[in-house]
Amino acid sequence: MIAFIEDHRPVYGVEPICRMLPIAPSTYYEHAARRRNPARLPARARQDEVLRSEIRRVWEENFRVYGVRKVWRQLRREGIAVARCTTARLMRQMGLSGAVRGKAVKTTISNPAAPCPRDKVNRQFQSPRPNALWVSDFTYVATWQGFVYVAFVIDTFARRIVGWRVSRSAETGFVLDALEQALYDRRPFPGGGLVHHSDRGVQYVVPSRVVWKWPERVVSGVVRLAAIRRQGQAGRPRRASRPRSSSRRPSAS
Repeated sequence: MIAFIEDHRPVYGVEPICRMLPIAPSTYYEHAARRRNPARLPARARQDEVLRSEIRRVWEENFRVYGVRKVWRQLRREGIAVARCTTARLMRQMGLSGAVRGKAVKTTISNPAAPCPRDKVNRQFQSPRPNALWVSDFTYVATWQGFVYVAFVIDTFARRIVGWRVSRSAETGFVLDALEQALYDRRPFPGGGLVHHSDRGVQYVVPSRVVWKWPERVVSGVVRLAAIRRQGQAGRPRRASRPRSSSRRPSAS
């Protein structure tokens, strides 16, 4: 925002731009004064400038392979008092990261040619009641056997995971299994206005050759749930009572 004001102040001036933006002119002038005179910076900002140079020095001296944990420990060994969270924050701001063993795993792979449904959520991940908005995604977890993928469905009303599935491969079937588990666990009413939101990965925005799997499996699950609800509303059949025998045991004489 400060850079935007700097670029347009010769044409429009500072005060008219600040009236259109959520910033006070005094805030802009204070940032400009701090840029001209670093002595006016807060103590934390001055300390961050010193730590940035030390962090970059340690990272460069160790062949740019140290991550947050090793950089933080090396600074502590050199007598520089710094918190690990501060080291992580400054390294993230400077774009420094350590070497990562193995191949990076990418979960969201989109297909521009696949038809994408309209976004009905518009980044408003809140719902007034249960079973109004479900959000789905999947990630990967490192185990001793290798990477596994975990798909989950979250009800945004209580931020509760209502369905999940673990698989060795990121295919469409395993995200459908998580959705089916959510349907059986929550049993939403047909026509209740439930919205299922996900990203544009190929597992959710499936190509045309397998697009039939989504409606067939989901609709069949809803139909089975409706049948279960009708059976539950009708009541469970009572257990047939055992007919009493008219004969009596002979009394002991």
